[in-house]
Amino acid sequence: MEIQIDDFGRAVMRVPLTAPEDDVRKFFLSKREWAEMHAEKLKRSVGDPGFTEAEVKTMSDAALRIIPPRVRYFAEALGVPFGRITVRNQVTKWGSCTAGGDLNFNCMLAAMPEKVLDSVVVHELCHIMHRDHSPAFYKTVRSVMPDYDVWRAWLRENGSAYMRRMRIYREGGVL
Repeated sequence: MEIQIDDFGRAVMRVPLTAPEDDVRKFFLSKREWAEMHAEKLKRSVGDPGFTEAEVKTMSDAALRIIPPRVRYFAEALGVPFGRITVRNQVTKWGSCTAGGDLNFNCMLAAMPEKVLDSVVVHELCHIMHRDHSPAFYKTVRSVMPDYDVWRAWLRENGSAYMRRMRIYREGGVL
């Protein structure tokens, strides 16, 4: 189950069709305070501008320089092979990993603190070994990056403002 705040400050939940109603209700109640806080924060940022073409180009160029060495470093630490590295200006994901080990990263990671970028790189590399978000997956992540949860929380707290600016850029300045 997951809950997200959309561009209009609405909570959107994704749950398996087979999830018991009580479990869905408990999950929602456990995330309610978080959702309200983020919805309010998003509503306050409604006037934020989208990225400019120059900003997106700068982030993309920087990401192409910064990300591959970080991937090589952490791939070696994990002992995991990887395929191609692609950088995109995405509006929903920070990174992804294909079944063949190709890695995709959001160009906005170049504008993040280095540890945030590293947390996404490690996360995606660990998906080459674990195709899920199981306890074993997170154990592997934390074996290489013990402070992973701190930086994951930073991205959850601050990343939506970046995503919103990219959406505005992609929509031609209008949301």
